[in-house]
Amino acid sequence: MADFDIAATFIPSLHKPASLLPIARHRQSLLYLIETFPVTIVVGQTGSGKTTQIPQFLEQAGWCADGKVIAVTQPRRVAATTVAIRVAEEMGCNIGEDVGYSIRFEDVTSASTRIKFLTDGLLLREALVDPLLSRYSVIMVDEAHERSLSTDILLGVLKKILKKRQNDLRIIISSATLQAEDFLKFFSGDADSQPKPAADSAMTLDELISTGGESSKTEAGGDIGRIISLEGRAYPVDILYSETPVEDYLEKAVQTVFDIHTKEPDGDILVFLTGREEIDNAIQAVSERAAGLHPRAQGVLGLPLYAGLSTEQQMYIFEPAPENTRKVIFATNIAEASITIEGIVYVVDTGFVKLRAYNPNTGIETLTATPISKASATQRAGRAGRTKPGKCFRLYTEASYDGLAESTVPEIQRSNLAPVILQLKALGIDNIVRFPFITSPPAELVIRALELLYSLGALDEYAKLTRPLGMRMAELAVEPMMAKTLLMAGHFHCLSEILSIAAMTSLGGSGSIFITHDDNKKAVEGARRKFAVEEGDHMTLLNVYQAFVTKGKKESRFCRDNYLNFKSMTKAVSVRAQLKRYLERFGIAVDESLSTNPNRGQVLAVGGPDKAEQIRRCLTTGFFAHAAKMQPDGSFRNVSGGTVLHAHPSSLMFNRKADWVIFHEVMETGSKTFIRDITKIEKGWLVEYAPEFYKIK
Repeated sequence: MADFDIAATFIPSLHKPASLLPIARHRQSLLYLIETFPVTIVVGQTGSGKTTQIPQFLEQAGWCADGKVIAVTQPRRVAATTVAIRVAEEMGCNIGEDVGYSIRFEDVTSASTRIKFLTDGLLLREALVDPLLSRYSVIMVDEAHERSLSTDILLGVLKKILKKRQNDLRIIISSATLQAEDFLKFFSGDADSQPKPAADSAMTLDELISTGGESSKTEAGGDIGRIISLEGRAYPVDILYSETPVEDYLEKAVQTVFDIHTKEPDGDILVFLTGREEIDNAIQAVSERAAGLHPRAQGVLGLPLYAGLSTEQQMYIFEPAPENTRKVIFATNIAEASITIEGIVYVVDTGFVKLRAYNPNTGIETLTATPISKASATQRAGRAGRTKPGKCFRLYTEASYDGLAESTVPEIQRSNLAPVILQLKALGIDNIVRFPFITSPPAELVIRALELLYSLGALDEYAKLTRPLGMRMAELAVEPMMAKTLLMAGHFHCLSEILSIAAMTSLGGSGSIFITHDDNKKAVEGARRKFAVEEGDHMTLLNVYQAFVTKGKKESRFCRDNYLNFKSMTKAVSVRAQLKRYLERFGIAVDESLSTNPNRGQVLAVGGPDKAEQIRRCLTTGFFAHAAKMQPDGSFRNVSGGTVLHAHPSSLMFNRKADWVIFHEVMETGSKTFIRDITKIEKGWLVEYAPEFYKIK
C-alpha cells in the first residue's frame, strides 16, 4: 500500500473516471491497429473520451520512448488548452510538464513534455523548421471532419511525410462518422508523384521525400490503415422545432432559456449563438431577466464560451454550478465538437453560425452569419444526450431543417488562401497545383492569393518565395499583410510602434480592448476620447498600449479607470514580446526609445506629425489591398467600387471625415458590411507602395 498515490487515483468529480468512458473497452484493439498500420481513423462522438484517453494509452504503451513526443492537434485554441489541462489533471502532473499545450503566442511546454496538444496551424509552423516532424512518434489530428483550413493542409503535408516515415510514424485521424471513408481513401490513394523541385541548400519537404525512402505499400490501397468505431453511449434526445419562423433568434433564445428554466427539471442549458457580441448581449439579458425571478426560485448563471476568452475564463464552464443555480452556457460552434461539458441536458440551437466567406472579386474576406448544415445540427443536438436523456430546442421550423445543406463547405473552398500558399511555399512545396488537397480549392481563390502575395513582395514573378522577405513573412505568426507591415517598419523608423500595433490588432483590435456596458456608455466614450487620435484606430490602439505600459505601469487599476480590458492588455504585452523575438531572430534590432509624452502617454505629443505619417505609410505597405474611399453619404467603397462598406460603431472613424482609408478586418452583420480598425491614408501612397496592384487611370 506504500506506493499508493492519492494524487494519481483521485479524479475530481468534474471528470468521469477513465474506466467508465466508452473508449476504455476498445483500448487493446486500438493499440493493435496503431502498432500495425501507419494510419488509423478513429470514429467516435464527442464525449467518447478519444481526445483525452488515446494520448494516455499511447504514452503508457511506450510511444514516448527515446524522447519522442505524441502530438494531438485541434482546429481551435480553446480546445487545445482545455483538453491539455484536463489530461494533465488525469495524469496527476502540472500543465507544461509531462502534458503541455502550444497555441499561437502561448507555449506551455517543457523539455519533459511527452504529450503535446497544439493547433494544427502550429504543427504546420513546426514543419518549417523540421520538415519531417521527426520529434513526433504519433500525430493525432482531432476533429478532422471540421475541415478547417489548417487541418486540410496538415493532412496533405502528413501524407507526404508518411512516404518517408512509414516505419516510425503513426497518424491517427479522429472524425465524425460521415467522412471516415474519405480520409482513408485520401491516405491510400497515390495521386502524388511530385516532380523534383530545383535544388536548394536546405532540403525542403519535397526533396526529402523524392530522394528515396521506403516505397510505400499504398499503391494497392489496402495496407495503409483501418477505421475503428468507438460510438459512445448517447442517450435519446427529443428534438423540438419552432412552429413558425423566428424573427429575432437572440431574443427567442433568451426567452427559450427561461421557458426551460421555469418548466423543465434540473439540468444545464447550452445555447448556440454566432459570436462574441451576441453572447455578451444574451448574458446581459439573462442576468437582467433573472433578477425578476421569485427570490426563492432557482437562480440562473450565464457563462460565455468563444475563442477570444483567456484560459482561466474558459475553465469556468467546467465548474459545477453553485447550489440552487442552473448553468446556462452561451457558446459559438466551439461547443459543437471540440469540448465536452458535463451536465448539459438542454440545447437551444439558433440554427446559425459565423463562417468565413472570401470574395475573390473584391479581395474581401467577411465573417457572415449563415444557416448551419444538417451535420452541425445533429452534432449540436447530440450535446444534450451525454449524461441522461435530453431535449434540443431548434429555433427554426422542420421545413427549414429539411432545406439545410448536408454538410458545411470546407474552409479551403471559401477562404483567402494567401496565408496557406505562403506556408506551403515556405515548406518547399512549390507546385501548389500538385499538392494533395482532400478537396481542391477553386482556381480563382488560388490565383487571387498568388496575386496578393506577389504584390506584397512575398513571391517573385516565377511565383517562387522571395528571400529574405517571403521566408520571413511565412515565419512570423501573423497574417501576411501584417507580416509585411512589420518587416517594412524598420525602413520607416517606426518598428517599435508597429510592433505595439501588431500586438493590439492580433487580439481583435479595438473590439476587444475597450469594455462597453450599456449603462455607462458616456464614461466609456470619454475614456476612449482620451486616447483618440485624428488619424484613426491604429494610432489610437498604439496610444492605449503606450499609456498602459508607461503611465499605467501595466496595472489593472489603470485599466479599470480607463474602461480597458486588463486581460487583453496583458496579452498584448506578451504577444508584442514574442513578435519582437521573431524579428531579433531575423537580425532586426528594435529601438525601444519611444517618443512619448509622460504626462499623457500620447505618442504624437512629441513624436510629431511626421512620426504619425511614417506609421500610416508603413501600414499602407501591408494593407494596400484593404483600401477604401469615403463617399458623400459617409459610407466607404472599396477601390473597385463594387462593395459598400461602413465604419464599425466601435471604430474612431465612425461618423468622421476621411478621404481614403485602409482597414484591418471586415465583418458582416445583417445587411451591412462593417470595417474595423481603420486609418486615414493618402491616395498617392497606394500607387507608390503597390504599383503592381494599383494603376492610376
